[in-house]
Formats: sequence, C-alpha cells, structure tokens
Amino acid sequence: MDTRRSEQAGDAAGIRARGGSLAPGRVVGDGRYRLLAQFGVDERAAAHLWRARDGQLKRDVALTLLVGDPADPEAARQARRTLERAAHASKFGHGGVARVLDVLSLGSGVTSSEGLLGVVVAEWTKGSDLVDLVAQRPVAPAAAARMVQALAEAVDHAHQNGLVLGLDHPQRLRLTPGGALKLAFPGPLPEATLRDDVKALGAVLYLLLTGRWALPGGPPAIPAAPLTPQGHVVPPRSLVPAVPPELSSLAVRTIEDGGSGGIRTSSAILRVLGQVAEQEERTQLINAVGKDDAAAETDGTIWTTKKPVKDVARRRKLAFGVTVLVVATVVILAWGGLMLINLFQGDGKATGPTINVAAPPSSAPAKPGNQAPPPSNQPPAGPKIGEPVTPKSASLYNPQGSGDNPGRAKNTIDGDPGTIWKTDQYQQQLPALKPGVGIAVQFDDPVNLAQVKISANSPGTKVEIRSADSKNPQLDDTKVVGSGDLNGPDTTITLQQPTQSQYFIVWITQLGDNGGDGFLSQFGELSFLPAA
Repeated sequence: MDTRRSEQAGDAAGIRARGGSLAPGRVVGDGRYRLLAQFGVDERAAAHLWRARDGQLKRDVALTLLVGDPADPEAARQARRTLERAAHASKFGHGGVARVLDVLSLGSGVTSSEGLLGVVVAEWTKGSDLVDLVAQRPVAPAAAARMVQALAEAVDHAHQNGLVLGLDHPQRLRLTPGGALKLAFPGPLPEATLRDDVKALGAVLYLLLTGRWALPGGPPAIPAAPLTPQGHVVPPRSLVPAVPPELSSLAVRTIEDGGSGGIRTSSAILRVLGQVAEQEERTQLINAVGKDDAAAETDGTIWTTKKPVKDVARRRKLAFGVTVLVVATVVILAWGGLMLINLFQGDGKATGPTINVAAPPSSAPAKPGNQAPPPSNQPPAGPKIGEPVTPKSASLYNPQGSGDNPGRAKNTIDGDPGTIWKTDQYQQQLPALKPGVGIAVQFDDPVNLAQVKISANSPGTKVEIRSADSKNPQLDDTKVVGSGDLNGPDTTITLQQPTQSQYFIVWITQLGDNGGDGFLSQFGELSFLPAA
C-alpha cells in the first residue's frame, strides 16, 4: 500500500467537521469508506483529498470530501454544483483521468451529522504524489513535456465533450508508474471554466520545470512562482537556464491572460509540446549515437548479431523508386535530343524584326527642340530625409517570452555594424512559440521618423516598425507604421508616412533561416532617419 504521504495523517487531527475529525480510521459514506491517508487539501472549495478503503468491494479508492456546514446555504449550493459536474464526468473515460465511481450528497450517502456536504469517489491511482516529485528537483524538460502532453490529451478530449476537469491544483494530480500525469481526485470547482483547465496545463508545466506553482490557491508545500515588477510570471528559463526557450514561452503564454500571442486551447498546447518533445528526443538520440560511435573499434568495424530482415514492402518501394528514376532519365534525354535537333536543323528564315539600314538609329539623340516631355504619371517624390538621429537607449522588447540576449540590445545603436544583437535559436518559426521579439528604442525628444535603415545579415527576416507611447508597452497598444523584409546586408524601410513619437520598436515577425539549423535573426546597426 502506498503510504508515502501518510505522515499528513497526524496533521489531519486538526481538521474538524461537525461529526468529528477527519483522521485515518474514520468511516464516511454510510460506513462504507474507511479513511487511510490524506493527500492534500484544496482550500478554495474546502475539498479534502484522501485515500480510503471501500469496505464492500474490498478495494482502495480516492475520495474528494467536501467539508462544510449543511446549514450554510451558499456552501451547500457550491457543493451541489461540484457534485453535479463530477456526476457528468462519470460518463467520461480517458487514461489521464481517474474514473468517477460514485457521487454522494446530503441525504444520498452522506448524513448531516458527518460534517460533509458531499463525496466524490474515484478509482485509486497507483504511482507517486506530484508534490513529492517536484520537491526533490525540477523534472528534465523532455520528460516534463511528455508528462504534460498526456494530461493535455485528456483535457482536449474532455473539452470536446463539453466537460471541465478541474485540474488546477497540484495535489489533485498523481504520476502513474508509466510516467504519465493523471487527475486522481476529480471534482471541479463550482465556477471553473474550460480556460481554467488550459491555464492549469501551463501551471503544471511551470511546476515540473521550476518546482513552483504559478496559479492562486496552491498548497503551502509548494512555493509560489515569482512575479516581475509589472505583475507577470517570471519565465521558467529565468529560474532554470537549462529550460528550452520554447517550453519556457509555452508555460508563460498559457498561464497569462490578456495580450497577444496567448495560448487558449489544449490543442495548441499539444502541437507545441509534440514538437518540443520530438526535438529533445532527437537531441538525446544524437548524443547517444555519438557515444556508441566512440565506443566502436578503432578500425571502424561495428559487429552485430542481428540477422537481416526480409522486408517485402521495402523491396517493392525500392523497385518502384528505381522505375520512376529510369523513366525520368529517359524523358530528360529525349527532351535534350529534341533541343539539339531544333538547334542544328532549324530553318534559315530570319525571326527578328526587319531593320531599315537607311533609317537613323533609334538611339540617336533627339534635337533639342523636339525633346519629349517627362511622363506625367511619375509617383510623387517622397519626403526629404534628414540626418540620422541616435536614440537615447535601446532595449530588448520581448513581452511574451524571455532570453534573446537582452544585454546585447545596446549593440544595435553603438555605431558599429560589427557588434551585433541576435535572437535565441528557435526550432519553430514565429509565431508558433510567441508573436515576435524586437528592439525598443527611446529618443531624448519626439522625432518625426520617416525611414529605418537596418544593417543585418539575416535573410528571410520580416520586421515591422511600430510606434509606441511608452518605453515598455503592451504589444496591442503599439501601432504598425512600416514593414519590410531583410534580404541583404542593408535594408531601408520607409514608413507609410512620417510618424512622430519618442518611442519606436523594430519588431521581428518572422525569423531568418539559420542554415537549416533552426531559426535565428540578428541586427548589426539600426539607423533612424527623420523627415527633413
């Protein structure tokens, strides 16, 4: 019997209900369930989470005990709502959620003298407690991605059926022997929404990566996630540098409300988690293969005792591929022969225009009196450009993420194109992991900006020039005033019209291709040219 957290039973003597204390040995539910060990308390709903023994069926079960005074109408109403939701979940089947076996309410399995408003009975989940897991050390990023991926599949399936699971409390979750997270104590809060489930996935990922809980109402045993001065959750990568930027950004974008680039659905989380987990596994496989190669014999011989596998399907595919290659070769040779025949056996008729040698050449200069007037449909001349204005400061603008070399942002305005700022290397293109990243500049006084010249060897990068009203605004509060692609060493972006402001952002919406090794962009120098 799993009694790892049974030491909480000693503290349970202080948890009092009208009918007595909740302690090991107490029997609830018309005398059917004997309490064995407490595994947590969700204080938001006075839900006490216990392992118990079903005296009738002789099996262990998970109990979510809703403690409260039956004479309190508001508490009774909220408990009824939780029990109704749990009853609906009893029809839901998924490996990531413990099956609800029974739901007991006042007058139906629970008496008013027990000090309980209801009980949710679920199958017992073998494995380990999530709090014990993260208390030792943060989980490896690849393992964390796989754990949350299994849980996200359950959330996605439940949401397709219109069900809220209510997994936004770490003590409701357990880690199965197979390494998957499972909702062990079902019973969503009365007002829980689908969005709360999605935010919980981000919070669980944050917990696995850092050992900290990023949502309100967490257990005292787990420290809360730190916040920035602006009230945002500090990205996991800032606490644990080994966390990949993609996972760090995913956790923050899932937890936080408001702004652009947020993740609102479990399906979006699944897509990113799958990509990150596969990338991490490929990296581990490459490292493992490198070690095997180093252990091979010095003459390069690698011995194996495996017999060749006769794969009929593979042979058929190979034969088909060879046939296609032969046919394509014949077609190319035939086409080349026809081109040679046309070249040497073409008729002798002239195909160019008839030339009158007596006529003056068209390139002869016209007489001054007959000079043609300039065309009238020429575009109007753009605004006159003044001398570049150097900003007072340049800083990293990264509202939905972390990293990206903030200490090098000042290199973009130091007058030396050789000193660069560059983004982190990403395995997925923007905006898969975040909407973008860029450099924010501030001038001493407002400037009437007309052009921005970007010195960068970063082909494929797409940028926007945005005006702002403050040094560190929300992305939604900025305005796009120009855009362009970086396809050469120097690119000049002309704004739609001269724009006056003290703050501007050079915002990257698409990263450059880093030679097939992910995506990355860099700036050497940013020059800001006002209208004269």
